[in-house]
Amino acid sequence: MKNRCILVTGANEGIGFAIARLCHNRGAKVVLHGLDAEALEVSAKAIGPDVSFIVADLNDTDAPTRLIDFVLEQHGRVDGLVNNAAKLDRCTLETVSADLIDQMFAVNFRAPVMLIKAAAAQMSAQKTGGSIVNIGSVNASCGAPSLLVYSATKGALATITRNLGAALCSQNVRINQINVGWTRTENENRIQAAEGQPENWHDLVPASYKPSGTLLSPDQVAQHAAFWLSAESAPVTGQVTEVEQYPMIGRAFGANWSDE
Repeated sequence: MKNRCILVTGANEGIGFAIARLCHNRGAKVVLHGLDAEALEVSAKAIGPDVSFIVADLNDTDAPTRLIDFVLEQHGRVDGLVNNAAKLDRCTLETVSADLIDQMFAVNFRAPVMLIKAAAAQMSAQKTGGSIVNIGSVNASCGAPSLLVYSATKGALATITRNLGAALCSQNVRINQINVGWTRTENENRIQAAEGQPENWHDLVPASYKPSGTLLSPDQVAQHAAFWLSAESAPVTGQVTEVEQYPMIGRAFGANWSDE
């Protein structure tokens, strides 16, 4: 990744921060995006002295263009984009509202698509192409009842990944998505606390959801994202892969299988 310029959205903590830090450690020039300037400054300094950042609300329709323009001002090119930022609001069919649907699709779907549009145009013009990684969720295939709209946004993102994989392949622009499983991030800690779970909630998760003994960590997820960003995964594009500790299709939790 030496000297590649990579923008990571939602990068002040958690998975986004871990991805940005790993890319930087591998020689990339990274630009962090988030909502909190103070938090971004701390994160940028934690990664390295040459890391820049930009504050933008992805609800704003002009945010994607501003983000890509900022990367070009800083580095003159865009080689990688990680669409990590997302709203994770819980809702069921009973609690969902039209406003929440609009807000979540604006951040989780519309913004990534418009970022891809702006980034892909630059990547294609550079003649050297580029790589885009969408951070999805295993909930994209169905999702928990309390993740109704979130699951739908990640399902829509997966469809766009496949669609644009076909549309952009002739321009040497690759786009892939990793559907991430249950990961212990700072935000997940806050969500669990808000739902009344104890501080050691992760220790209480059933073993069937963490056969390795622990939930996924942001650093583990970052390894997968970095692979798809790098030339190591070329020329593969338009793929949606699951990053989880167990198979997502056909697994029967708690079942005792035998050969008889």
